[in-house]
Amino acid sequence: MRIFEDLESEVRGYIRSFPTIFKKAKGAILTDEQDVEYIDFFAGAGTLNYGHNNEHISKALIEYLQQDGIVHGLDMATTAKKEFIRTFQDLILKPRNLEYKLQFTGPTGTNAVETALKLARLVKKRSNVIAFTNGYHGLSQGSLAVTGNNEYRDESYISRTNATFMPFDGYFGDFNTLEYLRKFLMDGSSGVDLPAAIIVETIQGEGGINVSSAKWLKELETICKEFDILLIIDDIQVGNGRTAEFFSFEFAGINPDMVVLSKSIGGGLPMALLLFKSDLDQWKPGEHTGTFRGNNLAFVASRVSLEKYWQNDDLTNVVKYKEKILRNRLEEIANKYSDTFDIEVRGRGLVFGFEIKNDPTVAGELSSYAFNNQLIIETCGSQGQVVKFLPPLLIDEKLLIEGLDRFEKSIEQLIENKQKKLTQEF
Repeated sequence: MRIFEDLESEVRGYIRSFPTIFKKAKGAILTDEQDVEYIDFFAGAGTLNYGHNNEHISKALIEYLQQDGIVHGLDMATTAKKEFIRTFQDLILKPRNLEYKLQFTGPTGTNAVETALKLARLVKKRSNVIAFTNGYHGLSQGSLAVTGNNEYRDESYISRTNATFMPFDGYFGDFNTLEYLRKFLMDGSSGVDLPAAIIVETIQGEGGINVSSAKWLKELETICKEFDILLIIDDIQVGNGRTAEFFSFEFAGINPDMVVLSKSIGGGLPMALLLFKSDLDQWKPGEHTGTFRGNNLAFVASRVSLEKYWQNDDLTNVVKYKEKILRNRLEEIANKYSDTFDIEVRGRGLVFGFEIKNDPTVAGELSSYAFNNQLIIETCGSQGQVVKFLPPLLIDEKLLIEGLDRFEKSIEQLIENKQKKLTQEF
């Protein structure tokens, strides 16, 4: 690890949580240089929904490169792009009666968020954007302005302008937070300028796996229509099948004006995509560009993943089945250790949070114990108090259960060591 400490920037993050050198990966298994195998419950922060080195994707990429397929093409027309667009239209948009135009942005999620915000302001001729408490939309300048996480919102990073924060679903317990939002919008003297757009995650990933209800999302859509505000759904981490349906908002029956996709949409390769209704396509040619907005390898990987897993509802049903396993086991664990910790389990599909409410330091300790038990799992939340479960969608059922066994073992070890420490102190 010395070379990383000596030569890589202090900004490095995950390497500190998982201090080993990984050399290969397959499915839901990461293997380090000592040939130790780890179960991956992190999946590249949601980038690897189809697992590491998915055999169908890898085969298609190798064949494409062997045929001298175009790797970089700016936004020129290529065969790879044509085939991706056609497949996405036929398998994803048409079956859901969604009529969106596609814009390929720079390759990261924050690039797509920046594009969405820029377009919304261009169309509505307004500057303000409403975001939500604990929301996370990226770390570039515009995305930071609508990111609520305190860890990133330092004065040295951003100018806190052109964004207003409102309480997310459940922020005040049972109180309907959209009544609060509506009051601000109705009152011309509230100090909140009428926004061009409202941006929201249906499940706040980095914010702590805070899950919005279908009722809340429908009411939010109604408010947007009533006040002529564009509704932007950030589906970067919880889209692409993570909640069982392809889009995380499908269960609510809403039709957002814009949808931001990245992470797993590229089949494991860098790719970001903005979907928007055709009347919003008010760009002038070249008005928003980027050198890497045409990742043809990602087009190939994405097309193959769509053709393999989204021809029918099989993957959706598989995720729903595994959700029951994950939810039930986490709730069993929470109940088993309720005398020691105040735990809340929440989530949907294969994105779940295990919050230790009475001690925010425990989640990070559990991640470390899990790593020692060959389980890769991260934390999230405003204080890092939530253990985040984000396994590949295709994880084998036995491996999912084994990973949960290792997580419970980590809790047992943590409690045992805390008790030993207390005994030694007295």
